[in-house]
Amino acid sequence: MANSKQPPANCLLLLLSNYPYFTKSQQKIADYISENPHEAIRQSISEIAESTASSEITVSRFCHKAGFNGLQDLKIALASEIFTPLESVCQDINTYDTVQEIASKVFYNTINSLQDTLKDLDSEAVNKAIDLIYNAHKIDVYGYGVSSGVAKDIENHLLRYSKPVHAFSDLHMQVTSATLLTPEDVVIIVSHSGSNLDLITAAKLAKANHAKIIVLTSYKTSPLCKLADIILCGAGREVTYRSEATASRLVHLALMDIIYTGLMMKDPDKFTKNMNKMRLEIAKRRV
Repeated sequence: MANSKQPPANCLLLLLSNYPYFTKSQQKIADYISENPHEAIRQSISEIAESTASSEITVSRFCHKAGFNGLQDLKIALASEIFTPLESVCQDINTYDTVQEIASKVFYNTINSLQDTLKDLDSEAVNKAIDLIYNAHKIDVYGYGVSSGVAKDIENHLLRYSKPVHAFSDLHMQVTSATLLTPEDVVIIVSHSGSNLDLITAAKLAKANHAKIIVLTSYKTSPLCKLADIILCGAGREVTYRSEATASRLVHLALMDIIYTGLMMKDPDKFTKNMNKMRLEIAKRRV
């Protein structure tokens, strides 16, 4: 649907994020644009269709599925991205790199991932997530693998707001939790891919009980997102020896930091009181 918003930033990263959900023909177009960005921004829709052995309607549908209003919208975003130093796209790690070089590249790519997410941040979704969590009767959090660490971090932080909150990384506990949710409850599901079948099962149960679902992911067109009331999306850049899921973990933690701060601003006096009580008790247990 056409709108007046600015074109999404980070075109190449957006194509990468949506790649698993493109059709074969659309993946061919994505490959062509990613490999030939300077040519693509100068080509018409018919020329791109010819270069990818597809049709104009396929190119048009590809642009919309990727999150753009059309080819012109995509080319504007692409042009703003490629006319910067190429190293800004990604710095790969090599086996011969020194520890200092590895550290520099890891930090560089992490910073870029955070900046990419900030540029495309859906402020409206963040505000809605803050309101849902603030007004929730109970909050449950689901996550597996790397995402289970993020889920546990969410539990630890939300405890400070005097909210009943529990993180579950086991399917049976997630199913039990989802079965007992009510319309006054919120479930936060953390999934890099948004394609985990167990999490989708739990989300469907939560949906059936009319609980509100917040999905924290890197792929906004994933199956899990179709069940979400709110999607918080942040992508990590994958480089050799460091998975995309690992990079996205830091981005997802940063997105939740925004939520925590928003919650604090809702009731700063209560938050300050809770923190002072916690610090007092913790201080008693220090040597």
